[in-house]
Amino acid sequence: MKLTILGGGGFRVPLVYGALLADRAEGRVTHVVLHDLDAGRLNAVTRVLAEQAAGVPDAPEVTATTDLDEALRGADFVFSAIRVGGLEGRANDERVALAEGVLGQETVGAGGIAYGLRTVPVAVDIAQRVARLAPDAWVINFTNPAGLVTEAMSRHLGDRVIGICDSPVGLGRRIARVLGVKNPGEAWIDYVGLNHLGWVRGLRVAGRDELPRLLADPDLLGSFEEGKLFGVDWLRSLGAIPNEYLHYYYFNREAVRAYQEADKTRGAFLRDQQAGFYEQMRDPGAAALEVWDRTRAEREATYMAENRETAGAGERDADDLSGGYEKVALALMRAIARDERTTLILNVRNQNTLSVLDSDAVIEVPCLVDANGAHPVAVAPLPDHATGLVCSVKAVEREVLAAAESGSRTTAVKAFALHPLVDSVNVARRLVEGYSSVHPGLAYLK
Repeated sequence: MKLTILGGGGFRVPLVYGALLADRAEGRVTHVVLHDLDAGRLNAVTRVLAEQAAGVPDAPEVTATTDLDEALRGADFVFSAIRVGGLEGRANDERVALAEGVLGQETVGAGGIAYGLRTVPVAVDIAQRVARLAPDAWVINFTNPAGLVTEAMSRHLGDRVIGICDSPVGLGRRIARVLGVKNPGEAWIDYVGLNHLGWVRGLRVAGRDELPRLLADPDLLGSFEEGKLFGVDWLRSLGAIPNEYLHYYYFNREAVRAYQEADKTRGAFLRDQQAGFYEQMRDPGAAALEVWDRTRAEREATYMAENRETAGAGERDADDLSGGYEKVALALMRAIARDERTTLILNVRNQNTLSVLDSDAVIEVPCLVDANGAHPVAVAPLPDHATGLVCSVKAVEREVLAAAESGSRTTAVKAFALHPLVDSVNVARRLVEGYSSVHPGLAYLK
């Protein structure tokens, strides 16, 4: 089975390959094709993968190419993990927004809109190429903003593109752990929303919802990441556990101030950190896997550091430093390729799941997965406060898609102005001007 990874020179690719090496079952991936526009980054990651595979019998063959069509031909699965504009683009997203006093985070608010505007045209081109060159392939989208990009690609690939994110999985795992659930895989997580905008409303074990027990115990509720981040009183007020990215909405002023006062934004930190990694990889004698692993550990430990500092949450728990998106991706791929039926929280087309959104809107919900793809599970309606946010942000995503399709600068301004974290039409206009001046990928906006 052939797996193509777009963005194959990306820093987190070894996580995926490491998971593949552990898969010894029948029908596993035998050939991995890495595609990237940067040959130097491809070479660096290929070296890390070679060291990972050392001594592993029948390790999947790895090839690398800068030719997109060559990478796609004959693929059974395509992992899309591109970053249009690179980490320099992410750093610029943050800087331009913060200069206007609004959030510049990668997927939330102004930064997420800017990232989406320059990513959607590229993602659509990829989807059209997949439809032409590998029509039977399944596309698993990692590219952020994951829900928005998945929806853009679904207009050309239908349900054969599925978006993934490890945030809901990590959240469910933390809740299960603090409740003493021995096998988190046996818990049913009632989670619903959009990517980076969802809530856990229940966690059922053997048919019993254990979430009320957590919400009723202040000590237990305050003992894990989200309890520390949001505060016990707010979580009890909500009656649910929000995705960590909702901290940017519920504590927006504090988050913006923390980002403004930080020595570096997250994007600038990662840009410099990864530049150091790829620079070290230019030394043919460098221990590639060791250098990569050390860099990865630092990356995970500093995740959402500004938010945790604002909340007084302290350092991340050691159990939360292992990532997990690669495990979700491989579980999804196995379920489809081998008909190993499972339940995963995924980004898929709504169908009739949330009545407040149309059938084509991509949402993030539990899905039953089998050889025919991912099927969203029926969920109870969201409370009004959550419905308002979901509908508001989905409306913004639709304006981003419309701007990307039409090239309309006016529509791009509308997308920024309608976002709940952008508080002025004039700010929206200045954001479009600022982003257009630093991102060549937005030259299409007229």
